[in-house]
Order: sequence, then C-alpha cells, then structure tokens
Amino acid sequence: MADAMADARVRREQAFHDERFANDDDDGRDRFYDHVDGAVEALRAATVGFGPGHRVLELGCGVNSLGWELAARGVEVHAIDISPVAVDAANAAAETQGLTAFRATVMNAESLDADPASFDGVVGTGILHHLDIDAALAEIARVLRPEGRAVFYEPLGHNPAINAYRRRTPTMRSVDEHPLLRRDLTQARTMFGGVDASMHECLALGAAFVPGVGSRVRPVLQALDRLVLQLPGVRWLGWITVVTLTRPKNPPKPGGPEVN
Repeated sequence: MADAMADARVRREQAFHDERFANDDDDGRDRFYDHVDGAVEALRAATVGFGPGHRVLELGCGVNSLGWELAARGVEVHAIDISPVAVDAANAAAETQGLTAFRATVMNAESLDADPASFDGVVGTGILHHLDIDAALAEIARVLRPEGRAVFYEPLGHNPAINAYRRRTPTMRSVDEHPLLRRDLTQARTMFGGVDASMHECLALGAAFVPGVGSRVRPVLQALDRLVLQLPGVRWLGWITVVTLTRPKNPPKPGGPEVN
C-alpha cells in the first residue's frame, strides 16, 4: 500500500510539472520572487566552491537550472528531474549556451541511479519540499563523497502570513508539496554531521505590495531581515532557507539535536 501511494504521489508530481513547464506559466509568482536577493546571494555563496574537476548532481533542474551556472565555470553537472518536459528544455537550453559539461536526465530523486560517494556536490532549488524527506536525504547522503557538500534553496513553512497566502493560491503548488519545517532539518542531522541553515526573506516580501516604490523600500527591508532572521525562534518566520549539508553519515543514525 505504501509503495502504491508513493508511486501515485510521484505520478502527480510529474504530471503537475510537465504541465507547468510545457505552459511556461508562473501564475503571478514573479512579484514575490523579485524580492529574494538575499536568498539567491546565499545560494551562490554556498556553491561558489564548486569548480573545474568537481562532479555535481543537481536535483530537480526544472527549466531554469542552477546547473547551467555551475557548468559555465567548469563543473561536470549531472542534472535530473521527474519531468521529461523539463529535462528536454534544460538540455536544449544548455546546448544553446554551449554548456557541454551539463546533461539532464529523467530520474526520481528519491531513488537515484548513481553509485555511492560518486559526487562532490548535490544541489537543488525548490526541490526537497516536493520529495519524501527521509528518502531524499538518505539518497543524498549515499551519493555524496565524505568531503562533499549538498546545498539546497527551499521554502519554509512556519510563517502564518505566508501559509495563509499558500492556502489562497492552491493552484500555484502541487498537492503533495510541503514547505520545510524545523523537524525536517532536525531529521537531516541523523544523516549528516553538518547541517547549516540560513533564513531569508520575511519583511522584504512587503516590497511586493508597494507598487512603484517597492524597489526603493526593498534594501531597507532586506537589511532588517538580515538582523531579525538571526534571532532564535524568529528566524523560522523567513520564507526561504538555504541549507548546506556536510559530513554524510552511512548508515543514518536515529536521534540528533534539534536545529535551533
């Protein structure tokens, strides 16, 4: 029964993303994603160490792949996505850009067709919250080399205002996705010796509601976010987290301290 339910969830995710990528429909999300500079900068800072000679796996490449940026600086990028539509688009775009170090294939991130300890890095943008967290983290720990690191940019699920917006706009998300919670990062500690999470974008989202002057207000709100989202407890009200996972454990062990 559990396997049948998992298979049905994967099929729903594939169908959702095939339709989304085929229609290239952002459904109004851009006004908020225009205000995520802090999270994007944190993601780039966390992946800047990947370079020539490194082999990186990108989970959920979609049609706006982080892997293109890595391949452009000499990283060998193996990208995967559950959506054949996304994979075709990602490969076509990479070819147009002349990125011979990038190749995308259709694969389920919860069951990777890859050898143990075969990647220097694993990266993803908005992918973990579509997956079974335990299965995905176990696979990431399995394929990551002992000295490697995994970096993910993911939505958080603790801010009441953001959650209210999600409830009002259900068609913008798949029915099975689940923004990350503190317990998910705590669970990551059972599979990785190092779990570092920075939180981003809370007050800065207010700039999206001030037409015409939002771009001028945003730097002030982002500066406030950098202060407020350092505070224990309050930091979980951010919209996005950038998570870096290091020192994979094999096999994963139960328990571990809660992430603060």
